[in-house]
Amino acid sequence: MLSNSPRISVCIATFNGEKYIGQQLDSICEQLSACDEIIISDDGSTDGTLDVVRDYHDPRIIILEHKDKFAKFKNDYVTHNFENALMHAEGEIIFLSDQDDVWLPNKVERMVDALKYNDVVMSDCSMTDSSLNIVHKSYFTTERNFKQSIFYNFVKPSFLGSCMAFRKCVLDQALPFPKYGVGHDLWLGLVGMTLYRFFFINEPLILYRRHNSSVTDGGKVNNTSLWFKIRYRAYVLLALYRLFMMKNNK
Repeated sequence: MLSNSPRISVCIATFNGEKYIGQQLDSICEQLSACDEIIISDDGSTDGTLDVVRDYHDPRIIILEHKDKFAKFKNDYVTHNFENALMHAEGEIIFLSDQDDVWLPNKVERMVDALKYNDVVMSDCSMTDSSLNIVHKSYFTTERNFKQSIFYNFVKPSFLGSCMAFRKCVLDQALPFPKYGVGHDLWLGLVGMTLYRFFFINEPLILYRRHNSSVTDGGKVNNTSLWFKIRYRAYVLLALYRLFMMKNNK
């Protein structure tokens, strides 16, 4: 990265990610400058995740311990863990990252360039198996359609946090996250698409690894009940309403 590039914060939520976190960090570190930072919020890993991270001895890596908060939905734990990392981000541009993917070499350059003219960007990704063999070259073509529509993403959420980056102003507006019921990527995506300039990069910029112990459910069949889906969207709608009310009252 050039010395005059904006400072970058990469936020990673970890939990028992010992097996793949090293590959992920390798692919990230080589794309960052000395002034950038990687903030890792760990949700009580019981394996060697943090040992792997500490072995890097990289001053850019900051490790935070996250304590569980009350959750009504399974994804609340991941959301709160990401929120913990994001609350400590100091960069002008923030990237989200899972613990088990691999960034392609041009990811940071492509997304930072897109953020010169936009506030939130999301790229496509290639879906792989646990050994990084490509299963689908384009996730958003074969697994989940993406449309730049607030209504579409409210009804059928298609934001993928590991493919997102955004300006600090978006994060300032999105924090604090809703207490429960709203996924971190859905919330940031909806806030970004509703209030800011959102851009989709139709190009795979990460290898999105799917395996049996994946924490998030992207690319998996959604077997939740109709009542759950209605209830979940009610929480999302309520959170957006509260955000707009707060913004209008300022």
